[in-house]
Amino acid sequence: MTERRAILSGSTFEEEIGYARAVVDGDWVHVSGTTGFDYATMTISDDVVEQAEQCLRTIGAALVEAGSSFADVVRVRYLLPDRADFEPCWPVLRRRFGEIRPAATMLVCGLADPRMKIEIEVYARRPTTG
Repeated sequence: MTERRAILSGSTFEEEIGYARAVVDGDWVHVSGTTGFDYATMTISDDVVEQAEQCLRTIGAALVEAGSSFADVVRVRYLLPDRADFEPCWPVLRRRFGEIRPAATMLVCGLADPRMKIEIEVYARRPTTG
């Protein structure tokens, strides 16, 4: 039977909306769109680069809990309301993904809260043991 389990970050959004930060499904880890909120305090910076860093901290914690890491990411999706905010985030994103080179897409779209300036979603394949 394939393992399927939910990973929660403690975000009030997860409870209110009814989703998990990540879902482990066999060898795959699907990490939900993650915004720049510090979910422990439910605060968010006004700075898009700080938001991107917080997104990656939250995603990294979910990946570790799933038995994975950024090295296992095969797909990343960036969602931003303002395309001009993407380029300032590149150095932060390159530090995480520059060596890995996952498939990537950036979309300009509205986000759920006007304070949110970036949302990041990833898919990773857990390393096989044996």
